[in-house]
Amino acid sequence: MQRIRKGDDVMVITGRDKGKRGNVVKQVGDEHLIVEGVNRTKKHQRPNPMKGQQGGIVDKDMPIHISNIALFNAQTGKPDRVGIKTVGTGAEERKVRIFKSTGELVDPVK
Repeated sequence: MQRIRKGDDVMVITGRDKGKRGNVVKQVGDEHLIVEGVNRTKKHQRPNPMKGQQGGIVDKDMPIHISNIALFNAQTGKPDRVGIKTVGTGAEERKVRIFKSTGELVDPVK
């Protein structure tokens, strides 16, 4: 089970973008994620009339390593580590994500 998933609200804990928050847009490989508004670079793009793209300098979000971000805990207002806990018994047993500091569930139980 992955501790950080697409759509999660995360905060950068190290690097030049430390303190920035954003949503996970995409997972690239096993250990890299693309986070909205984080690790942004400039890309020189050529025009492509076949695809309808204009040329110029474009801002692009680059992948960031999963160890440099942490899930944002809205209750405490700080980034928090994520743990995995099994809930239920027998055939109804399943894994859920919890915040390490408070023990609260990250995802509401359905």
